Amino acid sequence: MVFNYDASDPLAVITAAPPSETPEQKAAREEREAESRRISNQIDEELRLHKADLKKHEQMVKILLLGQSESGKSTTLKNFRMQFAAENWAKERASWRTVIQLNLVRSVNAILDAVKHPDADDGSKIPLTEKHQLLAIRLSPLRRVEEDLKRLLGAAANPVEVAVPSSPTRTVSPRPSAEFYVRSWEWQSFVEASQNRSENSHPRTRHEGANSIDISEIIARCSEDIRELWEDDIIQDMVKRRGLRLEDSATFFLNASERIAARDYHPGDDDVLRARLLCRNIVPLSWTSNLASDGKTLTWKLYDVGGSRTQRQAWLPYFEQVTAIIFLAPISCFDERLAEDPRVNRLEDSFILWKAICSSQLLKSTTMIIFLNKIDLLAKKIANGVMVRQFLPSYADRPNETKAVVKYLKTKFRDTARNYSPEPRTCHIYATTVVDTHETAQILVSVRDGIMREHLKKATLM
Repeated sequence: MVFNYDASDPLAVITAAPPSETPEQKAAREEREAESRRISNQIDEELRLHKADLKKHEQMVKILLLGQSESGKSTTLKNFRMQFAAENWAKERASWRTVIQLNLVRSVNAILDAVKHPDADDGSKIPLTEKHQLLAIRLSPLRRVEEDLKRLLGAAANPVEVAVPSSPTRTVSPRPSAEFYVRSWEWQSFVEASQNRSENSHPRTRHEGANSIDISEIIARCSEDIRELWEDDIIQDMVKRRGLRLEDSATFFLNASERIAARDYHPGDDDVLRARLLCRNIVPLSWTSNLASDGKTLTWKLYDVGGSRTQRQAWLPYFEQVTAIIFLAPISCFDERLAEDPRVNRLEDSFILWKAICSSQLLKSTTMIIFLNKIDLLAKKIANGVMVRQFLPSYADRPNETKAVVKYLKTKFRDTARNYSPEPRTCHIYATTVVDTHETAQILVSVRDGIMREHLKKATLM
């Protein structure tokens, strides 16, 4: 039996058609061969796409900012913007004026609420005078200003009722007013458009409601009274005795009230870093950098995914293909409770969150970084005589000193990562005060370089 085939093709003898092949057999064979080619081509295409996808992800770094509400995630994101997206940061800085004004006005109104009820928690009377009542009257326009500022930002009320626990060793005072939030991280465009309408319209034709020019004018007229209220010794004593829980940045803005209330006020970097505005949406940041090794461009994507308990359910979809997680644990809150659940100590909540993150199989190869944040506030509390072991029994008889507390917490978080991670990995821990721009800039450069090294190492292994 003789087979006809191309002798130059070493596989032709295998693929050659049998000499006695019938037309039906030939058709069936050709159909099988066509199906084999289709499958082969499909496999080749899938391999090509997979290789392209791997190559794409090799050139992209995805970072998540995680942690409870008020842990400093938004401030860290702003630091990243300042450090690695400076051009966009400069453009958006002016839009933060409205947020900063709102932070100042909310703090003043919180104090005025306390003036209305001059009773200390111990039942004693706080000796307010006619001067304080007069200041409250003169500052009453700020009630309307607060609502107008919220409307300018597109903010929505988010009432949070916080009970004051009866235990003397685990206390936290309630916030003086409901938390608020904006519906979209694009609120800056909304503010800028509103400001343009205000500046380009005649005063007589301006619509009723929020107006940035009128708001700034009212705040400017109240500037002296705000300063007098805040600098009053009786008011300072009342804030302390009532345990009035203002925002962390309230003291900064109240001390700078004359500058912020000026009609020509323009926010500085420190002002924007301390400005608080809760956003219910995921807040992204992107920038690019060049790889010195081969001249290729590396794309960085950073996400602040929110920290309140109602937002944590949105974290999971972002865990896929994460290069690194920066977890913020506010260690100054060892004596505070969650606004969402006053039964839970805030530091304990950070421990629980960190354990869950370390245990996730989806994150087993992810670089883990912890910022033990707000060490400046921790130092102030310790200097004021607050005993850490009273709120954190496991601290035992260790020295009630900032360095000792930070060292203990570093060990506790590192041990959790070692004991609960699915695979062995290094955990990078930094003690931070993210409102300190100079110190944080140095840390972020170190973090970026470390993430890049880990990313390139994994990309090489792939």
